[in-house]
Amino acid sequence: MKISSEFSKNALSYDSVNEIQNLVVTKLLSLVKEKPKNILDLGCGSGALCKSISWKYEHFTGVDFAPGMLDLHPRTQNIEAIYGNFNDVTLFDTLFGQKYDYVFSASALQWAENLENVFRSIKELQTPIALAIFTANTFKTLNKTAKLNSLLKSTEEIQALQQKYFDAHFEVVQYRLEFESVRDMFVYIKRSGVSGSRKVLSFKETKRLMDEYPLDYLEFEVAFITS
Repeated sequence: MKISSEFSKNALSYDSVNEIQNLVVTKLLSLVKEKPKNILDLGCGSGALCKSISWKYEHFTGVDFAPGMLDLHPRTQNIEAIYGNFNDVTLFDTLFGQKYDYVFSASALQWAENLENVFRSIKELQTPIALAIFTANTFKTLNKTAKLNSLLKSTEEIQALQQKYFDAHFEVVQYRLEFESVRDMFVYIKRSGVSGSRKVLSFKETKRLMDEYPLDYLEFEVAFITS
């Protein structure tokens, strides 16, 4: 299953289980001291960033590769939500013809197939950036208990690419999301789409993981890159 399909399938329940993503959006916006008028949001989802912006802007362009999410994104005369995949260089061929004051991306670029290529394309837009990317320390204990390697890039890998392509501030923030039970935790993982569509554990292995997971919370780590 493609990641885009996983997000689309869970689109209707996503807003009710994306507490961490909302915290990430709030933190990301707090790091932006300007009030850009023409905004690009890569991996806009159902519109968390758009809904959280408090200032008046002229135009907001949200781009996402999950049609189910785009269906939920706000649309007005000055807000457009368009289908596009930041892994596809042809998307940036289209974007290069537009003028943006700021490029945002909150909780999306960790799914880049080649983050370096995406960073290179973003740099070519010649626009200030505000990016939030989940690192490999997200679900650290869960992955360790399940003996799984993270799908995500390490903090060090992300920072190295940031230093290569952007003159920007780099900050890492850890979050915890607590649950009443391990079962509730697994329901959250399924509904939020944060698993990246990976289903590598058998029923028996999943049951063992639920029995052996030592915490009552999930760990998240996010790298914030702002210029």
